[in-house]
Amino acid sequence: MDVRVRGAVPPDPFLGAAALFETEHDLSLPVEVRVRENPEERTWAGHYEDRHVLNISRKAATSAMARELALHELSHMARYEEPHPSHHQSTDEALFLALSGASVERRKVLQCYQIANHMKDVYADDITLSVGPGEKLVTFFESQLAAAVADRPRDHPHPDSERLTPGSDPDITAVNAAFALAMCERHGLVDDGHRLYDLAHAAADDAPGVDLPAFTRLFRSLARGPSESQYRKSLVDAARLYAVDSTASGPAAAD
Repeated sequence: MDVRVRGAVPPDPFLGAAALFETEHDLSLPVEVRVRENPEERTWAGHYEDRHVLNISRKAATSAMARELALHELSHMARYEEPHPSHHQSTDEALFLALSGASVERRKVLQCYQIANHMKDVYADDITLSVGPGEKLVTFFESQLAAAVADRPRDHPHPDSERLTPGSDPDITAVNAAFALAMCERHGLVDDGHRLYDLAHAAADDAPGVDLPAFTRLFRSLARGPSESQYRKSLVDAARLYAVDSTASGPAAAD
């Protein structure tokens, strides 16, 4: 696998990620690692006809999580090349099906895209965790969720803002917590007494309109090899669960 690091950062984490990845998988296209100067920029993969691009901030590229972040993005690239429905299904189409006829706040529509990204991450990390250890991922989930719970805005839970971060809205923080639990349970990374459960319960208490157990089940039970229609249904179900079925007074009653 051809990996080229463009930027004044140590290449070892990226080459190490590629070596781990190649124990079970491969990519047809070369990978260009592009280091960004903005420390707040998220890590993400771009896909082109002749290459994949792994975009990462300098801060992330020199962090203790650099190898794991790179491995995660290589897994997204593999899902794109398969091609896996999660990485080719139109999110816009699924949201249209899910939200048609409903009156939904703009912030919730925007956050449905984050939920769709979580679903892509489930399938990427099925690869990531098949070739690499999960301890750092658990620690990452725990630290991110702890920070989001600590930073939650209690007086104004839904600020009128274009920029939504994990800590800016208790509802999406609860969904993020469900995602973290689901990934840990899907791959047997934590036991029942892990601190992640306490943090998730705290996030759920701050977001009574979000059904955290339902989201945890949804993410955890995503079919390993879904058809396009199966994946579309899961995406529609997730959007409806967040934007339509959940209410300010509490989650929809379970069947």
